[in-house]
Amino acid sequence: MLSGSRRSPRALLSAFAAISMLTMLTPAATAADSDPFPVQLVRVNVPAQADRDRLTNLGLDLTEHGGPAYVEVVLHSAADATRLASAGFTWTVTIPDLALRQLRNNELSAAYASATMVSPLPSGRDTYRTLADYESDLRGLANRNPSLVKLVTLSRTSLEGRGILGVEISESVASTTDGKPTFLIMGVHHAREWPSGEHTIEFAIDLVNGYTSGNARIRDLLANARVIAVPIVNPDGFDQSRKWGDLVDIREVDDGGQVTILGNPGNAYKRKNCRVADGVASTPPGACEPTSPGGFGIGIDLNRNYGGLWGGPGASSLFADPTYRGAAPFSEPETQAVRELISTRQVTTLVTNHTFSNLVLRPPGIRSAGETVDEAAMKELGARMAAQNGYRNIHGWQLYDTTGTTEDWSYNATGGYGYTFEIGPNEFHPPFPEVVDEYLGAGIYTGKGNREAYLLALENAVDTAHHSVLSGRAPTGAVLRLTKEFTTATTTGPGIQDRLESTLVVGKGNKYAWHINPSTRPEVMEHRVRLLAQEPSREETTTKSAVVWAPGDHVDVPFTLTESDVGAIRVNLDWPTPDDLDLVVYSVNPDGSLVEVGSSGNFVAEKEEALVELPEPGNYVLRVVNYASVTTTFTTTVGVYALVGEDVFGGNIVESYTLTCERPDGTVLQTAQVTVDRGRTQRVDLGECQKRFR
Repeated sequence: MLSGSRRSPRALLSAFAAISMLTMLTPAATAADSDPFPVQLVRVNVPAQADRDRLTNLGLDLTEHGGPAYVEVVLHSAADATRLASAGFTWTVTIPDLALRQLRNNELSAAYASATMVSPLPSGRDTYRTLADYESDLRGLANRNPSLVKLVTLSRTSLEGRGILGVEISESVASTTDGKPTFLIMGVHHAREWPSGEHTIEFAIDLVNGYTSGNARIRDLLANARVIAVPIVNPDGFDQSRKWGDLVDIREVDDGGQVTILGNPGNAYKRKNCRVADGVASTPPGACEPTSPGGFGIGIDLNRNYGGLWGGPGASSLFADPTYRGAAPFSEPETQAVRELISTRQVTTLVTNHTFSNLVLRPPGIRSAGETVDEAAMKELGARMAAQNGYRNIHGWQLYDTTGTTEDWSYNATGGYGYTFEIGPNEFHPPFPEVVDEYLGAGIYTGKGNREAYLLALENAVDTAHHSVLSGRAPTGAVLRLTKEFTTATTTGPGIQDRLESTLVVGKGNKYAWHINPSTRPEVMEHRVRLLAQEPSREETTTKSAVVWAPGDHVDVPFTLTESDVGAIRVNLDWPTPDDLDLVVYSVNPDGSLVEVGSSGNFVAEKEEALVELPEPGNYVLRVVNYASVTTTFTTTVGVYALVGEDVFGGNIVESYTLTCERPDGTVLQTAQVTVDRGRTQRVDLGECQKRFR
């Protein structure tokens, strides 16, 4: 119920605290809410993994914000609240009225824009972009920098017929002979997550500004990599969300009278795309306007529609549900477009941006999939990125199990590292100054932020230790084509057929160097699921007595984890009175700052328990919060649980690419099977092609 001390908010946002008070909601109170039901953001207590699993199966609008003992959920109607209560869940309300919150955010954003001539962002913008703004800015960036930036239009249009636009940025961007690796950054799979698009386009502008101003680091990166930035993957949904998000709540105008349509935030908090029904090829004009509370009944959750493990936990099979996965893997034109982009490029590192939760997530999305052979390297890069923005560096499943997500498919199909950034601490599209702070860093992260994290990801894309290289001799002007076909596993059915196909034109000198992903996919390589001991190897109990404090106060209990390779720590909080204390677990950074790694905020009189999996050795703070208690004594108990083994599966499979050398007209002159591991360079001389090319 309390956020960490990650950063100090801008003074302009201080008024925001007045509407950020958390209120307790009992199950009995849900049915008595006002009519219409105010759309709410609530924090649902899930003290055990079984509770988390039950919650994901209720068909509610789960956010990407959660911890070891809670997940935040949007309640769009009284029926949602009733469903939650009937399943036995308790919760607290974090934002009691999202429509009113949107109005306040708009006011704060407008005040910031009025007080700001040029923001510190690379573009200088001081307000959220509309879809038209994105398209104009992307086209303008390409038109002004033709040797550095190329406009990219993805292969499919949206259901409403919109193009999905991006930019490709690289030194000599038009070249087809350089063999550079690709870094892909995307935003707005989910319509309501506006900052994800802003950060994507700002990074593109940042790179262009840095290159043209002579920034040595950026010039070196763009000499050795291609960057593709796609700010809006879901243009139809975003257009709805952005349009509705500008509207004013007129309940304040008519004093709560009969005009109530804007009392519901409509599509301002829309999550999905604009599919009106499965099997319908396009969406007619106006059909995506709200037809259910919050507009979440229409559409497909694009970040559950990718092929990797499609159809499993964390994705609904019911059309009306917020996490509806679609009729089939890649059923949606938007995900098809991303699939085809990744399948035709050597994307060695990928970041897909979302909001919110201050997380850097890496595969796998479900715990049962197990860690891959790249876990150590992906965790290390995640940690370095998280050190720039203060986010938690965790697996996707540590939030909750999900399937059909972007990086679970892209990583397992191509081997390119993939991450999800969950931007911001507490809401989908906050006042615009928070977008600025998250990108550039604020407080102890000033000068870092997501900008620096993205640069680290781009450096990883260039680093040959994390991908492969093909090199050798081939005739100048020949087309080299690298292909691979395979079956990608889904949770339901026999899987889907995937094909990777990318090309390179051999440059002058009859030599080539092609930066590619390894030939063997992570999906067929070794995976490990860690097994935890049933009993703790060590326990540490601390009792605090005669504490004089009021609701809202907290007491910190230090704890030091000296052991390494620990599976988990479990923190229990107990107290004698039948009221309410809460628990937040923080890790302590070397500079003394705190990062939340676990929490528990159960209902009144329910004791607290937080589980932190795969904890790092170091110092921790157990923060006991007096939410509503008269107790003068409480006890914390920390149990350290060892790893007792691993369930190892997969491996012993080696895959190859098919490499063809062709004339420009497509005539194949030579074919070779190529096997290359991560971090290795494989020399392949195409002598037969050289002989036959002329």
